[in-house]
This record gives sequence, C-alpha cells and structure tokens, in this order.
Amino acid sequence: MQLPIRTTLMPIMIGTSLLLAACGGGGSSNSDNDNTSGSTTPQWVEGTFANYSTLANQCSAPLTQKLWLRSWSNDTYLWYDEIIDRDPAPYSVAEYFDLLKTNELSDTGNEKDNFHFSMSTEEWELLNGSGASVGYGMELSLRQASAGVSRQVTVAYNEPNSPASIAGVSRGAIIVSVDGVNVANANDSASIDTLNAGLFPSVSGKQTVFVVRDLNAQTDRSVTLTAKTVVSTPVQNTKTITTANGKVGYLQFNSHIATAEKGLYDAMTTLSNAQVDDLVIDIRYNGGGLLAIASQLAYMVAGEAATANHVFERTSFNDKYPNTDPVTGQALTPMPFIPESIGFNTSLLRSGVSLPTLNLNRVFVLTTPGTCSASEALMNALRGIDIEVIQLGDTTCGKPYGFYPTDNCDTTYFTIQFKGVNDKGFGEYSDGFVPSTNPTVDSEVPGCMLDDDLTHALGDSNERLLSAALYYRDNNRCPVTATAIARAPVKNTFIDPGFMLQDTRNQNVLLNNRILMPQALGQ
Repeated sequence: MQLPIRTTLMPIMIGTSLLLAACGGGGSSNSDNDNTSGSTTPQWVEGTFANYSTLANQCSAPLTQKLWLRSWSNDTYLWYDEIIDRDPAPYSVAEYFDLLKTNELSDTGNEKDNFHFSMSTEEWELLNGSGASVGYGMELSLRQASAGVSRQVTVAYNEPNSPASIAGVSRGAIIVSVDGVNVANANDSASIDTLNAGLFPSVSGKQTVFVVRDLNAQTDRSVTLTAKTVVSTPVQNTKTITTANGKVGYLQFNSHIATAEKGLYDAMTTLSNAQVDDLVIDIRYNGGGLLAIASQLAYMVAGEAATANHVFERTSFNDKYPNTDPVTGQALTPMPFIPESIGFNTSLLRSGVSLPTLNLNRVFVLTTPGTCSASEALMNALRGIDIEVIQLGDTTCGKPYGFYPTDNCDTTYFTIQFKGVNDKGFGEYSDGFVPSTNPTVDSEVPGCMLDDDLTHALGDSNERLLSAALYYRDNNRCPVTATAIARAPVKNTFIDPGFMLQDTRNQNVLLNNRILMPQALGQ
C-alpha cells in the first residue's frame, strides 16, 4: 500500500521542493461570494472571502497579497472563527499576517497560539533541508532574560566543526560579556541591542568578541567568533553504556530535520548491533521537525510487532473539513509507523531501506521546555501503543498542533491548521507532558522532575538527567536529588523587549513548530 508521509516540524526533501504553491489546495467555503468578480483589483468586503487560489502570487499588489492571506487563513486556520476580520488597508503584508490568528487564551492563561510566523522561502528551504543557519554553532540557555543581576547565558551544546566548537566554547561555558557589554546587569536599550546582535547574529561574517568562563575554569578568557552558515548535526553522541543490569543505549537527538533520517538510521543500527537492553533518547533541545522522522524513530524503538495495525498519529483540521485535508484535497488518513527510509536526501540514504529495530517495550526520554512538537508526538505515539515512556527532566512545550508551510510571493507562511492524536485518541497536552512520580492525568508521564544540568557534558553518565534515567532503570523510582516540586504553568506577562534578551531569528521560532508536508512513500 501507499503510505502518506507527513512532516511536522522543519525539513523537506533536499533537492526537491515540497513547498505547497499558494495557488494549490482548497479555497474558502464562501467561494461563491468571490469579491474579485467584476473588478480588476480585489477589495476587502467584511465577511466575504474569495477563493484564495484566485489571489495567489500576485506579488506586485500588496493588497491582494493580504487578501490571499485572509482567505487562506479563513479556509485553513484551525481556529478560523476566532480571527477578527479587519480591513487590511492600514497594515503591511507582514503586519496583517500577524493579526490573522486567535487572541484567545488557554485554560492556564497562556496564548492559545504561540506558533504563528513567516520567513523568506529561500531561508526556509535552506533551514528545512539541512538545518543550515547563520550563527556560531552554539545553542544557548537563557536564564532570567529580562534585566537583573541574575541574568545568565550559558552554552547548552555546540555543533561539530562550528566556530564555537573550534574555539573550545562548549557546554557549560558562561557568556560573561558580548562586545564589551556585561550580560548579567545590562539594563538599557543600547546594551540589550548589542547583546542580542552579538548572541544571535543574522548575517554571515559578523565578528563578536565574547568574554567567557569555561566550565570549571577559575578565570575568564576572551574569544572572537565569526558568524557563518552552520549546518547542524541533528544526531550526536550515540553510545552504549554498560551497567550491572545490561546495556543502555544513548543518543542525543536535536532536530527532526531531513538529515536526521540517516543519522538515526546509523545510530539505531549501532545500538541494534550492540543489542542494548534499554534506550535513552535525549530530546531536551529538540523542538521538532518532520513528523515522518518521528514516526520512523518510534518504529525503530518499538519494532514491527508492537506497531503493526496501529497508527502513529491521526490529524484533524477545522470544522469545515471533517473528512478532507483542506490543502491536499485528499481524504484524511492516519499516519502509520513508517518501517523504511523515505530518502529525504538520497545522497545520504536512498528510499525503501528497511529500518533497524530495537524491539523495546519502554524508552527513557530526557526533556526540557525546549522539547516540542514532533518530539512530543514521538512520546505520545509510543504511549498510544503501550510502549512505556519514562520522562526525566522538565515539562515539554505543549504543541499538539501543526501546519503546512505555504509559499506566496517568496514568503513562506506558517499558521496552525491541524491537531494530532495518538492511536488511543489522546492529544490534549497543550500545556506539555509533565514528568510525575504519581501521574493522575494523561498528560502526566511517569518519571522525575529535574532541572537541566549544564555542569556536565551531554551523554556523561554523571549528568543529572541521564544519571536519573540510569537510576530509575535500576530502582523504578527517582533519585533523591530529583526536584520534588509541583510546577504550575506560568502565565505570559509583558516584559519590555528593549530590556530582554531574545532570539528573533526565524529559525529559532521554527524549531518550536510542527509542520505537515505531504509526501508519498512507495510500495
């Protein structure tokens, strides 16, 4: 049979554009009231929506671009009936798109939709295919990002062969200053602008002088880093840990991008050959990516017998489309557990290769609030087929939603269009999966609440989260160092962005989103 492949976060096939052309797909349910008829220039009429395909790719007419966004959102947005129908005239195209979303709050007081954004199509294709983005190759942990002496920026990990790794700026290094501005106590707009520009460069070639204190160092050092296009390595640190009670596999999985397919194939082949008895997947910094990659990984963890006759995820769209995908026009079909390679990059791994399996009945996952989207779908899907998931770390981001990246006039737009549930029909984890020693609701997962440990390398058996996983495996309970506190969801509060460190690069917004890309997997 033919299996539909759906991607939920970043990547698509390298060398083959899978972006959905704006002129494709369905139109508005009000398509009979086409406000373009009888006029050479379409106009806004409150409550009347043209078929968005008639407005697509008219790039010399900003009003038409805005009307395309309006009709496209009205037709496909999951909460289309919560969008205020505003006259687009006073707004730029970008400003108008930002308004085409719900303003409602979740039950816990957070914004219902935190995942609405756009980026240039060129940037999207580069980032999606290989995880390439401008920077120094270091992932940063920001604590107390607003003004105050307790603000701290620490390196969480770096990419191999990146400017940061070559300069020895590794996990645990504290960024003391950026171009002469002290990180801890900067409290004016000019200083914050300097920090943001240096920490999150947007152009290749930018040089920034950092003062850093390396992990366990007693003194600071100065290092100059030059930003460049860095290609991420999504799968790292695959290893086998030998214990008194058998072998434990470990892998650091940072993103569900296209190149992760080969990385996961190699990692799971290594662990299968090692005949590991358990597996720890470190997804603490994995904001998501291709849902198809998550499905493949779930299959490799659980194996053929456990996944047979089960689905990885069922998706649903808004109430205009109870049985049909509004973008592809096809009947809704669930995503299966995918047992073979897709060939996202045929130069790395051709399509149709059978995937290795570990045939495990449980898996340990290491998480933080940066664990999002396809990573959560991985956890949810495995729980849906009764694979025991044990969670060590912090509450995940909470994103059971996703979208199709859609291009119009060289900009790719991302707006929430669907939600997903597992084989048991569960998908209500919009406030995240919570590790708990006594789970009482379905979004609470057996495990231990723990803070990220930036004082040890990832994959080090003494690192807090991995150490807790090994302890739990042997004792079926949390170590005494586990944080025994209940963490209530935090309401969003307004903080003057002029005094706050914030990464505004599109790729970092993207890493917290789920993207659906239709693909066909052959027989």
